Amino acid sequence: MSDPVSRPMKFPYTFSAQIAQFPFQHYVKNQWIWRYYFIAFGVSIPLFYKISKLANSPGNVAKWAESKRKEHEEHH
Repeated sequence: MSDPVSRPMKFPYTFSAQIAQFPFQHYVKNQWIWRYYFIAFGVSIPLFYKISKLANSPGNVAKWAESKRKEHEEHH
């Protein structure tokens, strides 16, 4: 087995070396978008659930099926 590398390359040539040396922790800690992304995602889940429930209600599904049936009859 070879010894582990003691220092990073001055310029990482390969894509995997660039990913390994990317300062993810710095960006997560110092940029606002990473913090608020997860907050916004959590807040929007119930909103999207309510919208989906309204769009897929039995009355709305029946209304949509009726309009598609009429549209299909017009074309044939």
